[in-house]
Amino acid sequence: MSDTLTLALSCLAGAALGGMFFGGLWWAVAKGVASDRPGLWFLGSFLLRTGITLAGFYFVSGKRWDRTAACLAGFVLARAAVTWMTRAGTYQAPVAREANHAP
Repeated sequence: MSDTLTLALSCLAGAALGGMFFGGLWWAVAKGVASDRPGLWFLGSFLLRTGITLAGFYFVSGKRWDRTAACLAGFVLARAAVTWMTRAGTYQAPVAREANHAP
């Protein structure tokens, strides 16, 4: 496989990982804010998203810095895309209930 194709696929893989990571973050915040136990949502989501992302970077990189850089570029582009899509107003997050433990 040519180097250009390999780097393009690494970038696409990074975009997929970034979409999963930042989309999962957005989803976990929306669910956690409306939950009775938000700490479990946030901690569980963090561990799952980070584990999948690190494993993905490890397998995509193939111990080569250029693949890692391409994967990181895709990851950063996915962050911008998820931020843009969630600000577009296509989704209304659940309204948080009023907490009964704070004055």
